[in-house]
Amino acid sequence: MKNNTSGGFVPARWLRLMPIVFITYSLAYLDRANYSFGAAAGMAKDLQITASMSSLLGALFFLGYFFFQVPGAHYAENKSAKKLVFWSLILWGLLAAATGVVHNVHFLIVIRFCLGVVESAVMPAMLVFLSHWFTKKERSRANTFLILGNPVTVLWMSIVSGYLVSAVGWRWMFIIEGLPPIIWAFFWWKLVSDKPAEAEWLNDEEKKALECALQEEQKGLKPVKNYGEAFKSPLVIKLCLQYFFWSIGVYGFVMWLPSIIKSAPDMSMVTTGWLSSIPYVLAVVGMLTASYFSDKTLNRKIFVWPFLMIGAVAFYASYLLGADHFWLSFILLVIAGGAMYTPYGPFFAIMPEILPRNVAGGAIALVNSMGALGSFAGSYIVGYLNGSTGGFGASYIFMAGSLLLSAILTMTVGKSRKVSGQQPEPKLGVSAR
Repeated sequence: MKNNTSGGFVPARWLRLMPIVFITYSLAYLDRANYSFGAAAGMAKDLQITASMSSLLGALFFLGYFFFQVPGAHYAENKSAKKLVFWSLILWGLLAAATGVVHNVHFLIVIRFCLGVVESAVMPAMLVFLSHWFTKKERSRANTFLILGNPVTVLWMSIVSGYLVSAVGWRWMFIIEGLPPIIWAFFWWKLVSDKPAEAEWLNDEEKKALECALQEEQKGLKPVKNYGEAFKSPLVIKLCLQYFFWSIGVYGFVMWLPSIIKSAPDMSMVTTGWLSSIPYVLAVVGMLTASYFSDKTLNRKIFVWPFLMIGAVAFYASYLLGADHFWLSFILLVIAGGAMYTPYGPFFAIMPEILPRNVAGGAIALVNSMGALGSFAGSYIVGYLNGSTGGFGASYIFMAGSLLLSAILTMTVGKSRKVSGQQPEPKLGVSAR
């Protein structure tokens, strides 16, 4: 297989690694998002969970998720992303399955929090892993195939979970869906290597070509001594705030969409499952398209903020229509969901292009941890607003406002010129090469 230095060499990397990466993150997201189906299918009644407690339980995952992001990224960069993900797969599968056997809300609180802690290191670890295998010209697409595990999982999980809770109840749904990550952990361990130099399926010429291309990219970046210096970057701070507000919209939507749909007259759980999957079909198309053109143009920002703006407008329009126009409102929710997911690949390609490898993973983790706080806020506040107002209009306004702020922050990214007084920040448009 012929190599070249344009970033398109060794197509076997895509065929070998991306299905594994996709399945791994897909299984992680399964155990994160199926809580929404348990909540809509009787868990609250069986465990005597109040509306406010249900909101807290839905959000506790993200509070736990906040904590070990940066240590996880540091371990992945300096030790082994492979080992970190292996143990996380096993532990989060066990915790997810344990959700199906709890009979006390206090144990459920502990499980949801621990599930977030266990999974907290996985996303930054996987992004670090991909940065060791794919060049700048490929990175947006590589990130997208990773993060596609998110909407694609919700797509099929919505359908499968709808059938499972109807057939065997919410307890067995959690138990059954907690087993695949444990099994998959051993496939992950067998099939991946942390770095190209360790891969037996690449020859020496292929390993050298890839390593040289990745090292060449690092030469264009001015050194940053440590995480503290990187974290003070105005650009990193803006991206943290941007992702915080973006995540409010995304996870307010993901965690409560089944409940929103189920509230329609004569809506069964199976139909709820099918309808809940539709936004994620649009998300997959949008993510693949945006990442392709982002890599083609090496323009990141223009493939982020317009989609967040579309999501904000769609939420607001759905609010204006109100509950009396369910199907029109639902179509707008589909548009909002697809638009919110579309920019992920270009967004997570930004950090490795502005910071050197020794701190890029930690900066990604910091941004992702702020996203976890936004996810916590989105899950909790949307649930609180739904319960306290008896409808969904207030939460639509809340999610629309959060996405609008996120879009505005994205538009301002790139104007600040220095990282801790020494590193110029490139514009994140066509010139950010």
